[in-house]
Amino acid sequence: MADERNPRPKQYQNHELVLRNRQSLEVNGVLNVESFDAQEFVLATHFGFLAVRGENLHIKTLNLENGFVAIEGLILDIGYFDEGVTPSEKAKGFFSKLFR
Repeated sequence: MADERNPRPKQYQNHELVLRNRQSLEVNGVLNVESFDAQEFVLATHFGFLAVRGENLHIKTLNLENGFVAIEGLILDIGYFDEGVTPSEKAKGFFSKLFR
């Protein structure tokens, strides 16, 4: 049964992040890769949008049929954001709070 925060059926809620030495990130439960470049990946997951920021980021493995993405590079930040907020707005809000 689904809960109020996430109305998806339980069998579709497998979502895991595995970060190794800030150099390799494996993500399960990925629905789509919304955007990516060497500094940021935005992944649509069963639990919302996931932003991965870093340096020299690249896709090691992409299998959307199984909902799996592996990213390599120097990973500096991982965070979720709401659908109505763009990644750049979220980053701006985070950095403006950080450098007050």
